[in-house]
Amino acid sequence: MPAAAAHARHPRAPLFVEPPGYARHRPESTLLYQLVEQHYPAFREMRAMAGRSLPDYIEQEFDAYLKCGRLEAGFLRVRCEHCHAEKLVAFSCKKRGFCPSCGARRMAETAALLADEVLPEGPLRQWVLSLPYALRFLLATDPDALTLVLGAVYRTISGYLLKSADLTRTTGATGAVTLIQRFGSALNLNVHFHMIFLDGVYVPGDQPVFRHVPAPTSVQLQVLVQQIAERVGRLLERRGLVERDMENAWLTTDGPGGPLDDLIGHSITYRIAVGPRAGQKLFTLQTLSANAIPEAEQQGDHRGAVQAGGFSLHAGIDIDPGQRQKLERLCRYVSRPPVAVDRMALTASGQVRYSLKTPYRDGTTHIVLEPLDLMARLAALVPPPRMHLTRYHGVFAPHSKLRAAVTPAGRGKGKKPPAEEGADKPATPRHVAMNWAKRLKRVFGVEIEACARCGGKLRVIVSIEEPQVIAKILAHLERTAPDHYQPELPLGARAPPVQSSLF
Repeated sequence: MPAAAAHARHPRAPLFVEPPGYARHRPESTLLYQLVEQHYPAFREMRAMAGRSLPDYIEQEFDAYLKCGRLEAGFLRVRCEHCHAEKLVAFSCKKRGFCPSCGARRMAETAALLADEVLPEGPLRQWVLSLPYALRFLLATDPDALTLVLGAVYRTISGYLLKSADLTRTTGATGAVTLIQRFGSALNLNVHFHMIFLDGVYVPGDQPVFRHVPAPTSVQLQVLVQQIAERVGRLLERRGLVERDMENAWLTTDGPGGPLDDLIGHSITYRIAVGPRAGQKLFTLQTLSANAIPEAEQQGDHRGAVQAGGFSLHAGIDIDPGQRQKLERLCRYVSRPPVAVDRMALTASGQVRYSLKTPYRDGTTHIVLEPLDLMARLAALVPPPRMHLTRYHGVFAPHSKLRAAVTPAGRGKGKKPPAEEGADKPATPRHVAMNWAKRLKRVFGVEIEACARCGGKLRVIVSIEEPQVIAKILAHLERTAPDHYQPELPLGARAPPVQSSLF
């Protein structure tokens, strides 16, 4: 058969056109990926030689990140039903440590879930609690201690709200969703709580009635933070986790310790973790005068915050009823990933320069890390297994009898049987996680499920996971696809890690 006739019977699929506003994520082109690929093996070997081998979950995090978004690790073939244009969609690692892309996907999913299905149309307030250094270390390594401390904090704030509404725990109920952040702007380990509270309480009944509580004054905040410091201290002392005297408190050090204790401790205290300068203060760049920085733009700006015993409490951001977009932006902000690739650069000497989100009060705008020290910081940021970073309290808790009545989704233990709701009323569907295409549309307004050329529907036709098959397909594309076509073929299955401003 002539070659021309064969080409006529099997024409090349048309070029795949990406929708406007979408750019394919290429992890191998980012500085973070290149640094991990180059320096992680040396870091792992160095830890093993020092007798402090990395835990399996840390190694799995790094290994999975190096495969995330790479076609060599597997992909889906996606085809337009109408014009038959195809593209390849790489798999994601789905880890929750430092991967910027998977962190951005989780951020979008968490924010959409809270705004659409959990937090009601009513006044809400964000309470932010920062912790002393010693407690940051304890809560970063002990999930049970984290649960204990968070429970004490919730009971203190909810008790204040109930008292302000002239109610008790038997006559009223409130609720909150806590998003536990483990990082600071300088890639440091900083465990702290972002708690989105109902700005009031519910009076239980056939139809719960909401009572709004005014914003706390600075005096009330000061009393609350002192109560939190005292209650947390007593609780941990009773459990044997801390010891206290008249002026100080310290962690008990029974036991051999964990393999990451040195990395965690140095990350929390802004110190270098590895190399000849281990234990010394982190190198920073002060490119601004402290007097030239507006107070509202300073990193760690605590206007309106109160302190006691190393704790800091802030409750200055409120959400009025109907401000759902503001609520979702807030949820994205507090559930954002820890690493911002666009703030990372390499110096002429091969060090990593990372810019702070906002300057410190003394004019510090950047930190400077050796690549191996960056690996140590990334390892410290990975949460241990089975440490849940989103917690539901009060009326939002899974077993609350009021959950179905107060949440937009209407799901929960208190949901009425179908016979009581009415036979013609459809049952509330179970929550289904958003796929990557819906996240793109929700966050960036990009329609990725329809072909940008013809509008046809895109469908997954096969999943390719066998290494030999992957190699054959990629080799074939490299030989046959022209240069102007090949960059359009692969598509990372991840939302771009772009975070807009909070408000």
